[in-house]
Amino acid sequence: MFRTLSAMLVIATLAGVTSANAAVVIGGTRVVFPADVRDVSLRIENKGSDPALVQVWIDDGDERSTPSNARAPFAITPPVFRIDQGQGHALRIVHAGEEPPRERETLYWLNVLEIPPKAAEAEGKNVLQLAFRHRLKVFHRPKDLSMPVEHAPSSLRWSIVRTDGKARLHVENPSPYHVSFHAIELQWREEGGKPLSLGGGMVKPQRSAEFPLPDGTQGFQAATVSFMSINDFGGVVAGTSVIDP
Repeated sequence: MFRTLSAMLVIATLAGVTSANAAVVIGGTRVVFPADVRDVSLRIENKGSDPALVQVWIDDGDERSTPSNARAPFAITPPVFRIDQGQGHALRIVHAGEEPPRERETLYWLNVLEIPPKAAEAEGKNVLQLAFRHRLKVFHRPKDLSMPVEHAPSSLRWSIVRTDGKARLHVENPSPYHVSFHAIELQWREEGGKPLSLGGGMVKPQRSAEFPLPDGTQGFQAATVSFMSINDFGGVVAGTSVIDP
């Protein structure tokens, strides 16, 4: 019987063998689901040397979700399947529930759980065997939104705020799209030195997000923000914005 996420770890009392080799490769880093289509496809391939068992489901953001309790207006066929080594398989994602909001994107998450076959060297031994779960963003995108998706990063409004004694880089997203960041850097204009790396993240449509700055950072300084946003195809697009005090 195929195991769900609640049984991702198969653990004996004393682990004498560890098997941890992810073989499943997903054909993309995100899924865009246009609201005017009924279904989209996503290809999955097995790059390993053994067959792989895979289970898939979509949730609304709960990382602890399982196929039995996940909430999302989608169905996936097939939900459980086997991929032989060197072969591929096409997932079909179907909208099958209530319509999300029409004025902005809605974010869901695709879970791809790969459970490896029993290791040959594990026969008669205690084994720790790992299952791998991949999580990809699924953007349900309504038709005729207020701007093209490629304009969303340039519409962001950046500022430096200071609340509760802490300085933060603040970004407002007036667009109807999620904007994901591969990297964000901050450079003070009146000071030299290296740019301050703030990592990645995401800002939701018509919402804001904040990124903590190091202790001792003063708010309301002139600075330049350099960021790399991620487009629909998983590529990165450079952007900059000037912050005036």
